[in-house]
Amino acid sequence: MKILDILPKEAILADLKSLDKRGVLEELVTPVARIVGINHGYLVRVLMEREQLGSTGIGEGIGIPHGKVKDLESLALGFGLSWKGVDFESMDGLPTHIFFLLITPENSTGLHLKMLSRISRILKNDPFKQKLLNATNSDEIYSIIKEEEEEL
Repeated sequence: MKILDILPKEAILADLKSLDKRGVLEELVTPVARIVGINHGYLVRVLMEREQLGSTGIGEGIGIPHGKVKDLESLALGFGLSWKGVDFESMDGLPTHIFFLLITPENSTGLHLKMLSRISRILKNDPFKQKLLNATNSDEIYSIIKEEEEEL
């Protein structure tokens, strides 16, 4: 399964405004909640509970907030870019700029792990990350991800 199989263009936010973890999660959740038909507040709560177990800020400017949700039929993905950077309590203490939000059905551990692995793998490519950081709109971000996935 490719990232763009589950990442709709309308869930790509090219200019996150929030400067803290909760604000970023609320922004990222907004289009995803609407697309999958799940309550916004509930999704934010699930993600914040997951963050309490340990930050999903994996370092090097990347955050992959994720959570499992009841009554969800398939994986849902969102993307956000913060030009200023956010204190996302990353392992390396650096600001987080690139966010992939992953929401999965409660009983889909295998798919959940596969998509987390795919996102992590694609983000190990520094030129790809740099292209994302230089993107100015959601169409450009979508094209950058598409181009990268075709090379995988």
